[in-house]
Amino acid sequence: MRVCSTEKISIKMWLEDIEEGAMSQLRNLANLPFAFKHIAVMPDCHQGYGMPIGGVLATKGMIIPNAVGVDIGCGVCAMRSNLEGLDRETLRKILGQVKAAIPVGFNHHKTAQSESSMPGKQFERGAICEREYRLATFQIGTLGGGNHFIEVQKGSDGVVWVMVHSGSRNLGKQVADHYNKIAIRLNEKARSSVPKEYELAFLAEASDEGEAYILEMRYCVEFAFRSRKLMMDRIAECFLRNCDCSFEPVINIAHNYARREHHFGKDVWVHRKGATSAKKGEIGIIPGSQGTKSYIVQGKGSPESFESCSHGAGRKMGRKQAQRSLDLGEEIRKMDEQGILHGIRSVSALDEAPGAYKDIVEVIRQQADLAEVLVELSPLGVVKG
Repeated sequence: MRVCSTEKISIKMWLEDIEEGAMSQLRNLANLPFAFKHIAVMPDCHQGYGMPIGGVLATKGMIIPNAVGVDIGCGVCAMRSNLEGLDRETLRKILGQVKAAIPVGFNHHKTAQSESSMPGKQFERGAICEREYRLATFQIGTLGGGNHFIEVQKGSDGVVWVMVHSGSRNLGKQVADHYNKIAIRLNEKARSSVPKEYELAFLAEASDEGEAYILEMRYCVEFAFRSRKLMMDRIAECFLRNCDCSFEPVINIAHNYARREHHFGKDVWVHRKGATSAKKGEIGIIPGSQGTKSYIVQGKGSPESFESCSHGAGRKMGRKQAQRSLDLGEEIRKMDEQGILHGIRSVSALDEAPGAYKDIVEVIRQQADLAEVLVELSPLGVVKG
């Protein structure tokens, strides 16, 4: 761990190199008047909007929509099977059925899904979640785009696993954008000392607006989990059509949210933006990129990281940069040599190629004091958004 002590509070970093854009954002966080104790930076850190991906911020009495992000509740589910192997043709058939059952990218279901799949309507009249509820019934159980994926993997424990990375779709974005705009307006009205260019507009937790955001944020976190669970159920159905197998209950971990927690003797709001909870003994998931290993881990409960660890490998180049600079043939070759069924066919897909991401083995090494690896997972087949 490296420590930067040049700002109002220190910045503790579990990585050896960091881009200047992300470092500038971390300095902004460390100078917030309500930031608590220190800023924790995970080894997958890279620049985001307002707050870097891979950052952990604790605050006193305030909550920051942009420190959660627009994909509220985005996270990963993993599910262990009793299958000791899967031949390539059966895997290809399963993946084809998964693609038919689960819309990806901007696509939604053609019909509304059962309301039993949705969280209960625990939001106030006039809430964004109420406004977006009907549309959300068409989006639950869909993958989305960007870095979201479905992956079939072989574990170091000798069996096949399934993993899903997805978020809250348009619901989370609408909630995030709405409350960030409110926070900006209120901060300007109150002549906040936090510069607008920081993109860290905040809400008091005890205000009407803060309480409303917290309620809707929690709803989005639950929606995102239920969406992953619905996808997992449908993936399991695809397996059962082709294999005699069973699955254990899903492991779920979110990595974009804020939660009230107790640290260093104080109750604070811990914002994890591209970071996951890693309490002592807590089971978590750290995925790599397609073409690299992923990990089932157990948290060590490090107080210095606010009991957190990384949420993945982390990007080492932006999407456009990856499309410009990576070699399509080389990226395809690396995955084909491993026998992975994948969807990289064109330059436009290079933004999600393994070469666009940090070395996951190094990311895991840098946080050995935060989480212990339980199972290593190697990709067999990938469905991308």
